[in-house]
Amino acid sequence: MAADALSDVLRTVRLTGAVFFEVAATEPWVAESAPRDIILPKVLPDADHLIAYHVVTMGRCFGSLIGGPPIALEAGEVIVFTHGDPHVMASSPGMRAETPTRGALEAATAGELPFTMSYGGNGAPSAKLVCGYLACDARPFNPLLENLPRVIKAGAPRAGDASWLGQFIRLAVMESAERRTGSESVLAKLSELMFIEVVRQHLESLPPEQAGWLAGLRDPFVGKALSLMHAKAARDWTIEELATQVGQSRSLFAKRFTDLLGMPPMHYLAQWRMQIASERLGSGNANVATIAAEIGYESEAAFSRAFKKLMGVPPSDWRRGVRSGPADGG
Repeated sequence: MAADALSDVLRTVRLTGAVFFEVAATEPWVAESAPRDIILPKVLPDADHLIAYHVVTMGRCFGSLIGGPPIALEAGEVIVFTHGDPHVMASSPGMRAETPTRGALEAATAGELPFTMSYGGNGAPSAKLVCGYLACDARPFNPLLENLPRVIKAGAPRAGDASWLGQFIRLAVMESAERRTGSESVLAKLSELMFIEVVRQHLESLPPEQAGWLAGLRDPFVGKALSLMHAKAARDWTIEELATQVGQSRSLFAKRFTDLLGMPPMHYLAQWRMQIASERLGSGNANVATIAAEIGYESEAAFSRAFKKLMGVPPSDWRRGVRSGPADGG
């Protein structure tokens, strides 16, 4: 059941893969990430959140947030910077490079996808990487992003192609090398699937005492309730009905849900409805009354009041791109 809620979130927040790089690096080498405001317009101009990833396909290297501890990586492993924070990839820990400028990025991405980049000397590469970006909506409510660590390392280097990520690497390298028609779309979808697998591995590794939305997905009672609310967001749910559906008493269910997610079930449902509404407002031509009905409001006026209370602007302003505050900068 939990996977349904995860899939629903990924679909509703418009997870999109784009901008794909092949990197060949010769020791000593170091590369620093471009700023978010340079990268994001090239990935998904109207999105507000950037995710960066680097898959090591050959050799070894280190990845880290700027000022953060170095993380050793080897072929078959991936490092994901879930908030697109400034970071460094290098042959040795502690190395720094100049931050890429807008002009440098434009030059590097002037050709056809996948873009190729080289770092270090002129000898044989000591490491090869497949790097890229994904974008998605962070506002008004993205419970997945809010509960992911800023850096995730995943993969099974000793499993080779037998692992899911190993299969991703093999297919990505093959698509990059052959440059067949439609490769850009294939690589984008592969990167989206890779990210989902990284999230799955992270979910499976969470300690039993972990709280948060991901821990809620894994919980048999809260996970089922999340799936029910996501499957039928327009339904007039009550705590009593949800508790009955998942097989708990009202008080136990309400406490368990709030303890894990940090908010009561009805508050979560209200926020998720607004996420659906904001996505519909931004991606289609449905009128406000139709959207209101789709997420369970009896009148356009009631929906508009609730939307403005939570979002800070009326639905009509949101559709025009007006936001009450700065977009998520993580």
